Amino acid sequence: MNQSLLTDKNQYPTEEIVFSYIGKKKVLWISFFDSIHKQHQEFMEEWRYYNDGKRWLLKVTMKVKTIFWLSVVDGTFRTTFYFTDKAQQAIENSTLSPELKETFKNGKKYNKIRGVTVYFKAKKDCAYAEELIQIKLSQK
Repeated sequence: MNQSLLTDKNQYPTEEIVFSYIGKKKVLWISFFDSIHKQHQEFMEEWRYYNDGKRWLLKVTMKVKTIFWLSVVDGTFRTTFYFTDKAQQAIENSTLSPELKETFKNGKKYNKIRGVTVYFKAKKDCAYAEELIQIKLSQK
């Protein structure tokens, strides 16, 4: 399930290509992005190929602030949000699953940030990602 896809630099990841990889999770993709587009019209989405990871990632931003990164993995997709320690209390007080809270609490630090990754397996994962968006937007 962790195998990265979209590794061909010359093949731009269209929805058709993404849906061919995520299969039945297409319904979660549509639900998640419909919600984002409705609630956050100021968000910008950009697929870029990153040489360091040798794959395409979708970067979602608001002005200069990165909200999350999305990657396609075998049979689903995942979003990763990066936060500083200032987000600890908001994450602990959230309705995120205990596993996601633990991931942040004990996550590897990259300079001053740690990541929280949501794998989209069920509808509740859309809600978790939307809650992480709210936490991200609340952080200065």
